[in-house]
This record gives sequence, C-alpha cells and structure tokens, in this order.
Amino acid sequence: MLDLILKYILKRKGKQIRPILVILFSKMFSNGKVSSKTYRAANLVELIHSASLIHDDIVDDSNIRRKFLTINALWKNKISVLVGDFFLSKALLISTQNKDYDLLDQVSNAVKEISEGELFQIQKSRSFNITEEDYIMLITKKTASLFSCCCMLGLISSGSEKNKNVENFGLYLGIIFQIKDDLFDYSKKRIGKPTKDDLKSQKITLPLIYAIKKASQVDIRSIRPVLKRKKLSKEDKIIINRFVSQHEGFKYAESVMLDYKNKALKILENFPDNESKNSLKILLDFIIDRKY
Repeated sequence: MLDLILKYILKRKGKQIRPILVILFSKMFSNGKVSSKTYRAANLVELIHSASLIHDDIVDDSNIRRKFLTINALWKNKISVLVGDFFLSKALLISTQNKDYDLLDQVSNAVKEISEGELFQIQKSRSFNITEEDYIMLITKKTASLFSCCCMLGLISSGSEKNKNVENFGLYLGIIFQIKDDLFDYSKKRIGKPTKDDLKSQKITLPLIYAIKKASQVDIRSIRPVLKRKKLSKEDKIIINRFVSQHEGFKYAESVMLDYKNKALKILENFPDNESKNSLKILLDFIIDRKY
C-alpha cells in the first residue's frame, strides 16, 4: 500500500522550488560544485515539505492539490497521517545516518516555526481580528521560515559559515511566494487547488485585510456575515471579490510583494557574481509572475 501511495505522490510533484534553493545557494558559495551533503539537504527539505502538505490537506479537509486528488481524499485521514509521518521519519533517518546534525538543527527550527504559524492562523481566523503586521508574522512563520531554511541548508552544506543575508533573502522570497498564493485564492482559474480555499477555511489574507482596513463601517458590516459563512456560494465569492477590488486590496497586495522583491534584490547584490546569482534573479521573477 505504501509503495502504491508513494508512486501516486511522485506523479504529482510540484515546482520543487525549495530543493532548487538548496542547490543554488550551495553552488553559489562553492564555485559551482554540489556535494553529496547538499543533495541530502535538498532531499531532507523536500521530504519535510511533502509531509507538511499531506498533513495540511487533512487539517484543511482539502480534496484537490496540484489538480490531483489528495491522499486523504483517496485513502482517508488515518492513512494520510501515517504517510506524512513516514516522510518525516525518512527525513530524520537521512540526517542521522549521515551525521548531518547541523542540517537537522536548521530544519527542526523551521518545523517549529511552521507549527507555531499554523496554530496562530487558526487562533486569529476565528475572530477575523488580524492586522497586516499579524499577517506578515504569520506567513513568515508558516511559509517563509522554510524558504529561509532552504537557503541556509545550501550555504551550510557548501561548508560556508552562516550568513544573515542568506537567511533574510529566503524570508523575503517566502513572503513573496505566500502573498502570490493568497492572490490566487481570488482567481477565477483553477491553479491546482480549489480557489477561494483560504476564504472557505476562514484564513484572512492580505488583499482582504487591506480592503477591510480601507472600507467604511457600513461596508464592513455588510461583508462580515458573508465571510463568516461556512460554505460560500458563487454569489458570495463574487461579492467578496468585488469588495476586495473596490477597496484596492489586490493592488495593495501586489505593491507589498514588489516591495519585498526590491529588498531581496538589494540583498542579492552582496552575493558572489556567478550563474547561481543570475538563476536566483530568474527564480524571483518566476515566483511573482507564475500562473500556478
């Protein structure tokens, strides 16, 4: 059964941005060379990320991811939890068997941050009381911490000392990635997961936070009952989209994303001029311009 499930998972691989970051940062600081430790680090982070996605789908009761049925939709929650745990155990084994304790330490901190972020999101979403500062802190923990971890894994596995610029570049990249994902939640096109998913599970995202901040009390009172509904109709989704658009929530989220892009580009100037640096610029553009 496990073999069958793993073959199914391999057919639905994502963009693999996180292991790409590990390898690019390793190459950047080791004259283009990639060690076996770097490949182990890339494997480690992809296993951890895959485990977190499987567990997220259970928590969010999602049936679709990357245009495929989720593990929990096909094999139910109990098996899904165990498959996620299996991935985690394989990640731990890769590290301990090779005595990559420095890599494991980095990843463990990221997993802690992700867990705290998810719990913070659940706590805040129940009250709809979330500020932009709360949101940035939330996505920094939930998403950006793992991006930052990937960059640091590449650096560490190359034999280089820890570097705050590398850590911050990863954080900015992760924040951009999550804001873009949140914009997809308002898209009319299917992008591999059901759109309006975050609204359905009462996750308040940046476009909506800004729109609520700019709206009048009358508009807020009219939109709040719609947002609190457990199941959104097509009409509800149109109403929410119109509300966010009228109060320039989409434009604002895009401007914040571009601000973080400029911060990331400024940090990139401090890195060695090589092929990996150019690749990171391309990756940054891809994350902002991507259609899925």
